[in-house]
Amino acid sequence: MMKLKFVTTNKYKFAEVRKILPVEIEFSPLNPPEVQADSLEEVVDFELDYLTEKGYDNFFLEDSGLFIDSLKGFPGVYSSFVYKTIGCEGILKIMEGISSRKARFECCIGAVIRGKRYKIKGICIGKISYEMRGKGGFGFDPIFVPEGYDRTFAEMTTEEKNEISHRGRAFKKFRDLLLTIREDL
Repeated sequence: MMKLKFVTTNKYKFAEVRKILPVEIEFSPLNPPEVQADSLEEVVDFELDYLTEKGYDNFFLEDSGLFIDSLKGFPGVYSSFVYKTIGCEGILKIMEGISSRKARFECCIGAVIRGKRYKIKGICIGKISYEMRGKGGFGFDPIFVPEGYDRTFAEMTTEEKNEISHRGRAFKKFRDLLLTIREDL
């Protein structure tokens, strides 16, 4: 069976995804240039084009973002940069005095397998907490509470988070796709 390369520099994403997919995946820390865009889909399309033009095949990548309604979708496609710059503390500071805490995490997966291109999306609706809670996860996990729960992603085990998260939902769809094309892998 063929290995698929997961193009990411984030070892935490790799560890989460590895538990979901039914194929062997290889950590591939390529770092394609990021484009300034309005949507995760545009970012993923750009990166797929870039890597395909460089001759890569049998790989997948994903881009995720935290979209906060009262901040007009900020940080959105810039979530990684915003996290590295101001972190969870910065988001909580920006949100001081804001009662509307509705937010969502989105994940967009792009893949090129045997020259064929695929794109899949997952979304998790929730809200921003008033303080950081939990020691697990990564990124904005300590301040995101998924709808129907009273715990942040950082207070959940990886398995619990994978069941409901944007990334977990997207990668379950990707897993189903891989199972349907498995004979080609």
